Amino acid sequence: MAPIATPPSVSWAQRSARVILTFNVECEKSDINIDKKSVSFKGVGTADNKCYEVIIPLYAEINPEKSTQVNKGRYIEVILVKEKTDEPFWPSLTSDKKKHHWLKVDFNRWQDEDESGDDMDDMNDMFSNKLGDFDDEKDDSSSAEEEDLPDLE
Repeated sequence: MAPIATPPSVSWAQRSARVILTFNVECEKSDINIDKKSVSFKGVGTADNKCYEVIIPLYAEINPEKSTQVNKGRYIEVILVKEKTDEPFWPSLTSDKKKHHWLKVDFNRWQDEDESGDDMDDMNDMFSNKLGDFDDEKDDSSSAEEEDLPDLE
């Protein structure tokens, strides 16, 4: 009997010109097919040896030739380039009106329609997980905050 495939946890965010999908599964060899109206994922998790599979019918058309995917070890990221960037933001990722238990919004990467963004924001977003938080040690604003506090007795 063949193993039963379950959908992986998927998070998504969107920008004016692209949609970012994150398949939250550690998978060495995955099969991802990007079509104009759908994205399909199939793979075996390395940690649990479980079979994962999902087909996501997209809300609107994308450009498969310009879309990319990167396996980052613990998750797989897919950048879908929208076919029509002048249209309003998608109200949902999928064309069906169902609430999928495996699909959630990635609010850390989400950009609202009224926010102005450019390609540099996307580049910074791509590298944000690679860099640490480097605060300037010369700007010590904590000492100014401590001066306003009354002495403890």
